[in-house]
Amino acid sequence: MTYRINYPDQIFGEYTFCADKTRLDLNYVYNLLCVPSRYSTGLPPERFALVLENSICFCIFYQGKQVGFSRVITDFSEFASLWDVFIDEQHRGKGLGKMMMKFILEHPRLRGIFRWFLMTEDAHGLYQKYGFKTEAYNPYVMMKVNTG
Repeated sequence: MTYRINYPDQIFGEYTFCADKTRLDLNYVYNLLCVPSRYSTGLPPERFALVLENSICFCIFYQGKQVGFSRVITDFSEFASLWDVFIDEQHRGKGLGKMMMKFILEHPRLRGIFRWFLMTEDAHGLYQKYGFKTEAYNPYVMMKVNTG
C-alpha cells in the first residue's frame, strides 16, 4: 500500500518548508548524509537512494536554495524515528528548528504516531519543547509517547 498525501508547503518569513521529495536538492542531501562530517558518519553512497525512498523527507528552502533537511522513518502507527535534522549554520538561530519540528509533527500521516524516537548530542532543549524526554539508559536517545 502506498499512501500519497499532499502536504502543502508552509512559509515562515523568507523560508519555505516542504515535504515533497521531488524538490530535494540531491547534491545537498547527498553531501549531508554521505560525506563524513561532524553531522554524518558517512552513509555509503550506494544506499543513498534507498534512504530517501524509504523516508518521509522534509526540506527548508531560502530564495530557492535548500538550507535544511530532516527525515522520518515510520510504520505510520506505532513508531516514528526522526533523523538527520539539519539547518545550514548561517540560517540557525532564526526559529527554523522549531518551525521544522512543528511542520514534521503536523504532517497528516504522522499526527497519530504513538511513540517517537530520536538521537541528539546537543539539541535536547529543542526537542523537549515538543514532548521528547531523555532516556535514562542513554543521554543521546530521546523519546516521546502520545497517550491520547
